[in-house]
Amino acid sequence: MTVTDTGAAGTPVLSRAGLRQYREDGFTVVRGLFGYDEVDRLCAEFTELHAAGRTVPGHFEPRPGTSDPLHAYPRVMHPHEISSLARQVLLDARLRNVLEELLGEEVLAAQSMFYFKPPGARGQALHQDNFYLRVEPGTCVAAWLACDVIDRDNGGLEVVPGTHRMGLFCPEEADAEVSFAREYVPPPPGLAAVPVDMAPGDVLFFNGSLVHGSGPNAAGDRFRRSFIGHYAGQSAERIGQYYRTVSMGGERVPLAVSEGAGPCGTEFAPQGPH
Repeated sequence: MTVTDTGAAGTPVLSRAGLRQYREDGFTVVRGLFGYDEVDRLCAEFTELHAAGRTVPGHFEPRPGTSDPLHAYPRVMHPHEISSLARQVLLDARLRNVLEELLGEEVLAAQSMFYFKPPGARGQALHQDNFYLRVEPGTCVAAWLACDVIDRDNGGLEVVPGTHRMGLFCPEEADAEVSFAREYVPPPPGLAAVPVDMAPGDVLFFNGSLVHGSGPNAAGDRFRRSFIGHYAGQSAERIGQYYRTVSMGGERVPLAVSEGAGPCGTEFAPQGPH
């Protein structure tokens, strides 16, 4: 699941094996795309935000004193709009190089998120990102940057290879005891979720139709921090109403809002990564 080649200017790019895996399985990992020092700075930025204990409406809304770890450490939504460092990571040239290889065209950034996922936190049931982002035509691509050692114990991601070729499913209701999001897409017959173990600085790239998710963080003393960007190809014409697309140079590039009810035939009222 691999790997980093080096371009003429020393910029990591996706290998042929990585591109082939993405096309066949719907995902690939580029190991060590970001340095440990870069990851440490990014984590420090959000640790400081949490320590300040203040609400940033629409971005970070902690509820201290609660028994739910995800209320004490909620995900940060669109941090690139409130943090210059997060914006730099979202628009980083290394991500851009890989994304352009995967999509075959220039890309637009649509969303960023930072997850703390502290010990005891619920995961997110298996789902598909483009169910939420509604990129049309085509789909979105995620770049999922590991900020800790990530494995199944602390709620690492699991993916269902090959589901990126199956289109979007209408999800079932998830178990609220183990998933903070409402939607659950069971693996199709004959397929199963497999874990993706990662080290700080690794980036998992995956197709917006790939079924993926995570379990609760069962590690007693380890967070599972991650920074996620969602992207669309420049040829995309429409996207969900919650997303504000920008070029990788940072210029606003508005898209029309996707219409219709999606794969369920009626609006499902999704509560996932929007």
